[in-house]
Amino acid sequence: MGSRIEHRAEFAADVASTYAAVAGEAALRARLDELGGHDAALLAYEVSGTDLRYQLRQGISADKLPQAVRTLHKGDLMVTRTQTWRVSKDGTGRQGNATVEVGGVPGDIAARTALLADGDQTVLRISGEVTVRIPLFGGKLENVIAEQVTKLLEHEAEFTAKWLAQAN
Repeated sequence: MGSRIEHRAEFAADVASTYAAVAGEAALRARLDELGGHDAALLAYEVSGTDLRYQLRQGISADKLPQAVRTLHKGDLMVTRTQTWRVSKDGTGRQGNATVEVGGVPGDIAARTALLADGDQTVLRISGEVTVRIPLFGGKLENVIAEQVTKLLEHEAEFTAKWLAQAN
């Protein structure tokens, strides 16, 4: 059983504007420049009708990793995130999936994502799970990774709020 990730962020903008700030190519590149770590890159950005798929690479320096991770993984971590978005079933928001691979760590992160209108604001919800397949240490490592992912999602939400404020 993996460690859960739950994240919620609220933005003072409509769904379309928030979607552009969360998943627009220019916003993604700017977010990677600010938060992506070393060797960060937008590896793919593919639009098909109203669907979107993109892939990001982010680097985490070994000296910034928690001790529990450094014990099990030598060197820097390279994280590859693949995100898909599509129009929600009711047509008023966006929903999708994210998968994350952490180079050198036997495991993965999978999440469901949604952008939903809530009055005059938009809510971003992310719900997922971290799974690490290392006997004895997997659970501890899952907890550390889930905590770090949650912090990253909070930083990304702060970036998105600033991006939206600058757009107005």
